[in-house]
Amino acid sequence: MSLKTDLCKETASECVFPNYGIRNIVLTGGKGTRVWDSDGREYLDFLAGISVNNLGHCPDRVIEAIRAQVGELMHCSNLYLVPQQVELAQRLCELCFADKAFFANSGAEVNEGAIKLARLYSKAKFGENRYEIITLRNSFHGRTLATLTATGQDKIQKGFEPLPVGFRYGIFNDLESVRALVTDLTCAVMIEPVQGEGGVTAASPEFINGLRELCDTHNLLLIFDEIQCGMARSGKMFAHQVYGVEPDIMTLAKALGNGLPIGAMLARREVADVMQPGTHGSTFGGGPVACAAALAVLDEMRDSAIPERAAKMGDYLRSGIENALRGLPVFKGLRGLGLMVGIELACEGAEIVKKCQEHGVLINCTMGNVLRLLPPLTVTEEECDQVSDLLALIIADHAFSAHPV
Repeated sequence: MSLKTDLCKETASECVFPNYGIRNIVLTGGKGTRVWDSDGREYLDFLAGISVNNLGHCPDRVIEAIRAQVGELMHCSNLYLVPQQVELAQRLCELCFADKAFFANSGAEVNEGAIKLARLYSKAKFGENRYEIITLRNSFHGRTLATLTATGQDKIQKGFEPLPVGFRYGIFNDLESVRALVTDLTCAVMIEPVQGEGGVTAASPEFINGLRELCDTHNLLLIFDEIQCGMARSGKMFAHQVYGVEPDIMTLAKALGNGLPIGAMLARREVADVMQPGTHGSTFGGGPVACAAALAVLDEMRDSAIPERAAKMGDYLRSGIENALRGLPVFKGLRGLGLMVGIELACEGAEIVKKCQEHGVLINCTMGNVLRLLPPLTVTEEECDQVSDLLALIIADHAFSAHPV
């Protein structure tokens, strides 16, 4: 290990908050599906910044757009119209159900905005006493106080009590559990079509359609958090398009800027218009540089047919993994949607993640026993084969010493 690497780790332990735990790799560069560390070692990145680098690392088109915009105007605040923001709003709305867009800097921020919008709309339309939002167990919606409360995981909430009021938790893919929670206080249902942090679990079509009908029956807003599963990851531009169901509000972030921080909240006109001046805002949200990057992302996804490619490569990767792991006692099956792949194991997955890293492949593990694969949507068949073969070798070897979950 180089002196540069050691110094970086030592300095980090002294002056960086320890909330991310121990990090053993110091990444210094990336291109396409590959990244390099400070010792010059190359890795095949099958996590893509947790579904951020959907176009791969440092795509030329996005870099060019950022460079051009930085030289003209970096920031001007939302006291003034930002042309790139207006164009991005129009482009996103043309791609989905929405009529209007609001921009912030992250997924947590736009999920916070969606919570505020749902309450504001419901109070304006139905009166003061409708404010509760139903979310799902094992969901993940962010780290602010409101969004970690919306997150249906006790481990995320622990230590931050008292939590804000107004959230109730159903069971994913169990429509009756959600229906039982609806009361006169309910204003919305908020879900991830695919739970990423919750084990790479995709919603069933019956569940999604049932939620839409339930919300229509009770005049509730349906909010889709597509922060991880959106932006072509599912095989469609947005995951709800796989199901043929339109929400009332949708949130995006992560891959929207392919590395630059930007989040978007999209909504139907009737819902969006309750956010009048003074109700919500963001200093940096929708800035010219981030919006220029996002516009380049949309251009590249359109011109290179990225959603279609994600669908094709998702099928290819699943087939390869299924064939490579079939018959191994610890392999319980595959989860996810499109090029969002979860490998469910009958044992802990952390050691497998570590072994993959040692062999030059980056993945991670959620819920203790689900390996999560989120490669750039530009990944090749050869790279998928490489990872499938490696996983088969590592998991087969690991099975003899694995502890069951």
